[in-house]
Amino acid sequence: MSTTGAGFLQLGLLLVALAVAYKPFGDYMAHVYTAPAHWRVERWLYRVFRVNPDSEQRWTTYAGGILGFSLVGLLLLYLMQRIQPILPWALGHAAVVPSMAFNTAASFVTNTNWQSYVPEQTLGDSVPMLGLTVQNFVSAAVGMAVAVALVRGFVRSNTDRLGNIWVDITRGTVRILLPISFLFAIVLIAFGVVQSLRSGVSVTTIDGAQHTIALAPSASEETIKELGTNGGGIFNANSAHPFENPNAWTNLIEIFLLLVIPVSMTRTLGKMVGNVRQGYTLLAVMGVLWGGLQTVIWWAETHPNGPAAILAGGSLEGKEVRFGIPGSSLFIGSTTGTSTGAINAAHDSLSGLGGGGAMINMMLGEISPGGVGTGIYSILVFAIVAVFLAGLMVGRTPEYLGKKIGRREVTFASLAMLAMPLLVLVFAGIAIALPSTQNAMGNPGLHGFSEVLYAYTSAANNNGSAFAGITVTSGFFQSTLGVCMLFGRFIPILAVLALGGSLAAQKKVPETAGTLNTASPLFASMLGGTILLVAAIVFIPALSLGPIAEALS
Repeated sequence: MSTTGAGFLQLGLLLVALAVAYKPFGDYMAHVYTAPAHWRVERWLYRVFRVNPDSEQRWTTYAGGILGFSLVGLLLLYLMQRIQPILPWALGHAAVVPSMAFNTAASFVTNTNWQSYVPEQTLGDSVPMLGLTVQNFVSAAVGMAVAVALVRGFVRSNTDRLGNIWVDITRGTVRILLPISFLFAIVLIAFGVVQSLRSGVSVTTIDGAQHTIALAPSASEETIKELGTNGGGIFNANSAHPFENPNAWTNLIEIFLLLVIPVSMTRTLGKMVGNVRQGYTLLAVMGVLWGGLQTVIWWAETHPNGPAAILAGGSLEGKEVRFGIPGSSLFIGSTTGTSTGAINAAHDSLSGLGGGGAMINMMLGEISPGGVGTGIYSILVFAIVAVFLAGLMVGRTPEYLGKKIGRREVTFASLAMLAMPLLVLVFAGIAIALPSTQNAMGNPGLHGFSEVLYAYTSAANNNGSAFAGITVTSGFFQSTLGVCMLFGRFIPILAVLALGGSLAAQKKVPETAGTLNTASPLFASMLGGTILLVAAIVFIPALSLGPIAEALS
């Protein structure tokens, strides 16, 4: 079979698997967040942490719980890295330096999983297992909880309560993330992914030299890395490493894992609001954006500019031959379309257009289909803006999912929507203006600018992938990227929860002949157009200085 044919086969299998999982899994997640009964293990956790699971919270209390929970996680993860030498399974590694420890703690608490270090050389097994992996679970559960809280704002009427943050985090972790991760860890082990607590294995190369190949409990880390759209690899090469992703089957399974929750949550939305067509509409917009940019990346990597790549018949630099261009492109488009950040190829080696496609995927707000939880609440924010614009066009008060959209709601939606672009452009501009940044760039000129722009785009979107040519170990980059991750995560969360509280306080508005049908192709087109228009207005000038100019050169 040709490489292209194999690529289309993988794409077809992926879409079939997502279609099969969509309805039952989406319905199951809706049940998880609406069922009145608590599991026994959940009740035990509530007793231990003195939580009343039957009480509900205002949006301010809900948000305070998220901020407090995340702050504790940030401090504990920072502390664990600083005292690593005295922890079990440290494997002889020293304490992580303060700036790097802050950057890493901010990264994993915000579901970014940006890594400015070489894992095999920096961390033993204790910090990844007891710190990073725990955050992989709970940071993903926080994202799902925020999405569900916003959906409750549409569902409920005349109330100031959005649910209980501790119940939502517990259920997301215990009922969704843990069992699926356990199951797929076994699947990945069966397909050849490494699971070991040994520090490494000694080998003798053909020239007689002795080397140690690092080992790790990779399979258990890999599943939640992808399922929770986290992305931080236990090895420096991430999912390009054969111990994390040894073959085409594991590659396909990992892509499925990073897409299945964001895709299926559109069904969860439809079930919770009592109209599954609303979920289908959002899924259609996500799918068109994902498919469009997937096509751009795949085409760009098979039709590169540059004599060496043209002679090779494609841009194979930085890609694993066991995946080829199709398997690499499918992973690239999916990991940047979600807030995952895992990689199975070197993004810095992408062509100008291919790298630009990956960057645009993030600049859309990572809603194609977005991260775990973040995808659905981000596209709902754009839907509110689209409905508001439609209302202005026809001169009537806009409504969405039975709630009126007024100045208050649009203000909160705008804050959630514009926080990321502001962070990207301000911090990337400051970095480019500093003379020291020239020394950090792996490449001069257009591609060097793209490396910096990609770094802050990735951080502010809580993605975590990078154009790895840039060196970000200086105090400036460690600090500013960490700040971007924190603000890029929590400003939109606070705005979304405030939006949910405002919606929940309203009465339901009955549909009339003048109500815009938001489960129609017309509205899907308006929503997609709004997303593209916002991204174009904000980012085209910056893209013109980097990826666009590089692609045209």
